[in-house]
Parts: sequence; C-alpha cells; structure tokens
Amino acid sequence: MRIVDIRERTVPISRYADPRIPSGGLNTSVVAIVTDIHREGVPVVGFGFSSFGRFGQGGLIRERFAPRLLAAGETDLAMGSRDTLDPFRAWNCMMAGEKLGGHGERCVAVGTLDMALWDAAAKMAGKPLYRFLGDCVGREPSRPAVPVYASGGYYFPSDGIARLRDETRQSLDHGYTHVKIKIAGRPLAEDLRRIDAVLSLLPGGDHLAVDAMNQYTPESGLQAAKALASYNLQWFEDICDPLDFETQAHIARAYDPPVAAGEALFSLADARNLIRYGGLRPDRDVLVFDPVHCYGLPEYLGIIQMLEEHGWSRTACRPHGGHLFCLHVAAALGLGGCESNPHSFQPFGGFADGAVIEDGSILPPEAPGIGFETRSALRNVFRSLLGSIQP
Repeated sequence: MRIVDIRERTVPISRYADPRIPSGGLNTSVVAIVTDIHREGVPVVGFGFSSFGRFGQGGLIRERFAPRLLAAGETDLAMGSRDTLDPFRAWNCMMAGEKLGGHGERCVAVGTLDMALWDAAAKMAGKPLYRFLGDCVGREPSRPAVPVYASGGYYFPSDGIARLRDETRQSLDHGYTHVKIKIAGRPLAEDLRRIDAVLSLLPGGDHLAVDAMNQYTPESGLQAAKALASYNLQWFEDICDPLDFETQAHIARAYDPPVAAGEALFSLADARNLIRYGGLRPDRDVLVFDPVHCYGLPEYLGIIQMLEEHGWSRTACRPHGGHLFCLHVAAALGLGGCESNPHSFQPFGGFADGAVIEDGSILPPEAPGIGFETRSALRNVFRSLLGSIQP
C-alpha cells in the first residue's frame, strides 16, 4: 500500500464557545492522508489535527514529514497483508534521519500526522480505534467507558464569575461530574472567588481541578499552593514552567493534595526527567501528557512503559486534549480517564454528536477509525480538505 496524497490546512480555534471572544489567534493544523487502499469503492482517508494549545504546524508538515510518507515504497508502510497500514512503520518513516533532542514543536507535526495514520489504519481494519489499538498492543479493553471531566473555565472579558457558573451548570447538565477551570491569570484573591463560585455547584473540592497553565513563579506558586491546600481539590495542574523541575518538586513537597503535570512536555526524555526530578508522587498525582504533542502514539506508548518501570500506574494518566482521539487512547490503554472540551476549541473539542455521558463516563464511538465522522461539524471541516475525494 502507499500514501498517495497528504492535504493540510491551518484553521482557527477558540477557547470559548463564542468564537468572537479573542483567543490570541490560536489555530490548529488539520490533515487528510489519502491512501491507495479502497473500501466500498472509495479510498481510505485518515484524518488528524494538532490538538490544542500549540498553534498550527503547517510548515513542518509540508516541508519535512509529509514528503517522507509520500516517498515511502509499497512495502514500507504496510502490515504483512500489504492492504493495511502499519502506523508504527509509518512513524519510523517520518522520523528517519531525525536527531535525538531538539524536540521543539516538531513533535506536534509528527503527532498530527500520526493521528491521521491511526485513523486510516483502523478504518482499513474496519474497527474503532480503541479496539484496533488494543489489538496492536495486546490489550483487550476491559472497561471501554472512560471517565471524563469537563475542561474550560477560561477568563471571560466581562461578567466572569456569572458566566463561569453558567458554563459549569451546562457541564453538569450534560452528565459531567468533574470540571476543571483556569487560574493564575488574575490576582490570587480573584481566582479564589472563582473557585468558590464553582464549588458552590459541586459536591466537594475533589470534583474540581485547577490549571495554572505553567504561569506561577516559585514564589507565587508556593503562595497559591498554601491558599489552595484547604480546598482538597481533585488536582492542581501545570503549576510552573514545565522544565523547572526544582520548583515543581518544591511545591509538591509543600502541597499535600494531588498535583498534575506534563501537558507542556513533549517527549519520552522530558517525561522521564519529570518523573526523576519533579517531586511527583505515584500514589496520588496525575500525568496529563498529550499523545498528539508527544510525537504521537509510538512515543506515548514509550512514556507509559517508562512510567510503569518507575512504579507508576497507567491509571495516573489522563491525557490532555479533550477530543475523540484521546478518548480512544484512554479506552484502549486502560488509562485513568481523559479531558473533555465540551465548550472550547470547537468543532474539535468533545465527542460524538448525541453521545451520552453517564455518571461522568462515556463510551468511544464504534465507527471505524477515530470516528470524526460522528461529529457533523468536524466531518465538514475534514471533508473540505478533500474536494472531489469523498470517503
């Protein structure tokens, strides 16, 4: 089999349900990988995108990684039967000649294409991704329903607390039992008022996580940790600069409830350093590495293996992203849950149209591949890449 075309586009995304609210020009890359394998008379096409938070990766995709996939021979990318794509072999093809280190954001470009490769491979096999991935790694998903939490809680330009409460109510009405909001962008006293407002709608602090988006200094992070300790929150996420392991460890020693880290670390090497030097505690803390931002699934599987070798359970992992791909990954690998973005980053955030969340958990769609086609607005975005090629 061969990849005959790769199409890419950069599209805008918003942190808010209302995209008119400024989001700092955020965007993401969408890709379509067209293969020469046909099902029901049309070519199998895999779709992917760059997850959220890192901006689009069009230049790296077009100039560096897509050409390697397009140049691969008929036997370079195939499994033994030659009519099914092997995502691991395709990943090796993309990374051919790359040097160790220098991760930058090349990992996001690779992860974007890797998502589309897994989508295509699972479609060729006629299986939803979580079952296909489970077969590839020798795991039978024993509990495909995945615990999910509603992420959002960004700062609104006006009526912030009232709108934050409205957003939280909407999440609870849709079946979510846990939510996450942002902090560290305003004075601590204001953040505490926002936390109190959300907690007034929840059973307790363990139903709320807060995300500082790596904004705290050693001093302000410690001050925040002391103020938050009595809330007994579900977790306190991304406290400081992601590579400041000393500050991470210092605050973890001073803050007994769970902390979460890893969203802005993009490789196995970085993940290993976090575990070695970040002061995290396997009995309570949470790891939120984004598989798309970590060079895709081959590297993410290496991270899971490394964690288990260091005494961590894979249930400590709750992938960042809040979209269908990470839902399948969590279900296939038996992770502790995953993020959901029901309000933000539309139409990419969230799960299938009409999907039902029961007691804070949800099943992945059974459609072949990742199931992007189960979201009508997202299906339209991807199909707009294809022109006359309509899978």
